[in-house]
Amino acid sequence: MGAVYDPNFIEPEDLPKIEAALTRYRVMAWVVGVLLVVLVMIGLPLKYLAGNGRVVLWTGVPHGWLYMVLLITAYDLSRRVGWSIKWVLLIMAAGTVPFLSFVAEHHATKDVHKRIAAATSGATA
Repeated sequence: MGAVYDPNFIEPEDLPKIEAALTRYRVMAWVVGVLLVVLVMIGLPLKYLAGNGRVVLWTGVPHGWLYMVLLITAYDLSRRVGWSIKWVLLIMAAGTVPFLSFVAEHHATKDVHKRIAAATSGATA
């Protein structure tokens, strides 16, 4: 799903930093995804059907701020593994659609692991 891959892009000494960047991205994707699901599936119905906006306040504001952190972690990971700008924008946009951040995180993790395997084995993907 990712960009055309050059196995020489990832240097062996960069692997620990890539793994750390992937972990940061995965954590943020899950946190932002959970907050968005709670906001849309619980908070908005409570606000508009029951007149209680408390859940929207307590999930919407953190989701917005943490989404910015997700953008930074996705960009950081993308520069470390050499994703195309199209792939990066798709990954970043996934944090705005309920449940899609989980799908994007899965595909991004799979792609990074494939790139790491190719870099460590010297194979082309």
